[in-house]
Amino acid sequence: MEHSPLQKARYSYQPKLPLILRSEMDEIEAVEGAETTSAADQDKIKALFPNTFGQKEISFQKGKSKVEKKKQVVGVILSGGQAPGGHNVVCGLYDALKKADKNNELIGFLGGPSGLTDDKCIVFTDEYINEFRNTGGFDIIGSGRTKLETTEQFQKAATVCKKHGITAITIIGGDDSNTNAAVLAEYFKAQNTGVQVIGCPKTIDGDLKNDDIEISFGFDTATKTYSELIGNIERDANSAKKYWHFIKLMGRSASHIALECALETQPNVCLISEEIEKKAMSLSQIASYVAKSVADRANEGMNFGVVLIPEGLVEFVPEVKKLISEINDTLAAKAEEFEKAVTAKDKVAFMHKYLTAESDAVFSILPEDIQAQMMADRDPHGNVQVSRIESEKLVSSLVAAKLEEMRKEGKYNGKFNPLHHFFGYEGRCAFPSNFDSDYCYSLGYNAFMLIQCGCTGYLSSIRNLSAPATEWKAGGMPITKMMNIERRHGEDKPVIKKALVELDGNPFKYFSERREKWAKETCFTYPGAIQYYGPESVCDITTITLKLEQTK
Repeated sequence: MEHSPLQKARYSYQPKLPLILRSEMDEIEAVEGAETTSAADQDKIKALFPNTFGQKEISFQKGKSKVEKKKQVVGVILSGGQAPGGHNVVCGLYDALKKADKNNELIGFLGGPSGLTDDKCIVFTDEYINEFRNTGGFDIIGSGRTKLETTEQFQKAATVCKKHGITAITIIGGDDSNTNAAVLAEYFKAQNTGVQVIGCPKTIDGDLKNDDIEISFGFDTATKTYSELIGNIERDANSAKKYWHFIKLMGRSASHIALECALETQPNVCLISEEIEKKAMSLSQIASYVAKSVADRANEGMNFGVVLIPEGLVEFVPEVKKLISEINDTLAAKAEEFEKAVTAKDKVAFMHKYLTAESDAVFSILPEDIQAQMMADRDPHGNVQVSRIESEKLVSSLVAAKLEEMRKEGKYNGKFNPLHHFFGYEGRCAFPSNFDSDYCYSLGYNAFMLIQCGCTGYLSSIRNLSAPATEWKAGGMPITKMMNIERRHGEDKPVIKKALVELDGNPFKYFSERREKWAKETCFTYPGAIQYYGPESVCDITTITLKLEQTK
């Protein structure tokens, strides 16, 4: 296989570990902390997890190990969407396992959780794993989105584990995947299988975050990758001086990516979904907010700019959320009648007939292509596929209409030429930054330490991440501590609570104090490409979000 010069160079990069994990394994002690409860709904979570609820926090400290050594055969699964650094979690897990005992084995289940239930796997070797060190992607074993949630799946998993002599499973995934890890751990413990389950926190969206998980892996690399692209576009905008760029960014459930990219690049406008929801802003108000920046800059002779938009924006606009709900209900109740509507005009007329007056008014101001997307794309449950709505085009078209109103009123006399972009897949498999290379390797190494000391139903936790890697803290936290009950598809389900952008948090405060200046002036910053070699002040920095969150 041919490799690029950078790929070859990255193979030899040795990720940095927290100081405690650099010790000999028999000099690392697992220290128990306080008993834990859940984020909310304690009685319900305890009832669902009687064998794993209330477990104690674990931290690794210098001391004498109490681990009884035995051969470990560990299975590893990559679950959900790709995130930079996943390969290093596997590499860290493998290296720790082999350091403990060269006879230990790591088995990779292929294609995600279904690899476990279908018994599709490979046994890792030095030669195989060395091809993936410090590289992006999940191609080392592939990933998948199968959920482990039925008793039949758990029984199959237990059978496969017994066949291979597996002592523990590590699941590398986001909030849903680690919820499944907790449920699997509970089942294995209840059935006395002897198989442990440890999770590792992954998602570029940054919404798997709490007191114990300071950042999910991949967020650092993805936001740096997007910020490089945004900086390039800002430089082009400032050079050509004739386009407004509307850029949609990943992040359906939370706006962490958009906020971090705004902090790194200082665009003219960045919409934050959580703020829009709290203020109950309408589409018209959002359009007016953006149009004001366009008009103010035009008055200074600057007919160009950059607007950042989170992928899930429309779901946070109360009137659009209501409209989507009505469309879902109407299409479910009147499916046969809707099927008879052949042309786009017929479908729009059909929808006008059944929407409430309030929702119909919102539907009417949408561009025709957005109307069509709302009626055409359905998920397996028959609902609107919100992530496919081109919110960047929606916002720019509403802004264009608002500017025309302002032009008629004599409040605007500029030129508005919008261009549209969506940055998503570009960031999911990038070469991991030094931070993500180090963090992910530490998460995997630490996961094996949790396995060695008998933990199950825990997430690998590396903390104090804004400090140099030597000062990072290693340990584990029961997954049930992060859970609450949410309504999913008509049923109450235990899930890890999603972290949204906190409007009273330091990152948003920093942004909100500066955005008025950014809206009027050209304050663009250009982060450039991720740097892997050079001074630590350039190569090892993490996100501005994490730095601000950990600033006292």
